[in-house]
Amino acid sequence: MKKVILFFTLLPLLLIGCSIDQEEGGDLPEVDVDTESGNLPEYDVDWANVDVSTETKMVEVPKVVVVMEEEEVEVPSIDMNVPDKEKVERNLVVEAEITGTQKSIEIQEIRASQNRMYVIATLEEMDTNLEGKTMRIQDQVELNAPKDLDVRYIIVGQKPNRVYNDKHSYVNSMDDLDSEIKDAAVIYQN
Repeated sequence: MKKVILFFTLLPLLLIGCSIDQEEGGDLPEVDVDTESGNLPEYDVDWANVDVSTETKMVEVPKVVVVMEEEEVEVPSIDMNVPDKEKVERNLVVEAEITGTQKSIEIQEIRASQNRMYVIATLEEMDTNLEGKTMRIQDQVELNAPKDLDVRYIIVGQKPNRVYNDKHSYVNSMDDLDSEIKDAAVIYQN
């Protein structure tokens, strides 16, 4: 029953975009002990005409210029010893994508509570106009700690309106931190 309903539902959709002209009639075979082959009807189908081409138009295309330069800088290093846990080295990187005016991002504190670490950075506005450009900024700390440590990133400052910035949590001030974070032990302070 479902097949019959589906057939009658789809039939009008298939016939909407075309014109069908019957060119020859059809005959069913005669039923006799001695049978002859039948003749199926022929149809001339004029389907919708579709042209695909390209046009040259002026559109706004984002241009991203990223210049990465390798420099030797001092990166803070934290060595965390937890009994009966194997340590691994990893970089704690906090970053933001900004537009409008230049901003600076800096890791201020790292707090720890049980199996969780909170990396708290500040995002501060500067005076330089980026003139419509988008820029990524970052700060990092090297950490030697157990690999199963859960790390959360919190940025104190106004969240830039970019999808890239959804990976970190933002608060307006240190006073807005959850009590769980406020009560965690400060293990690094800039």
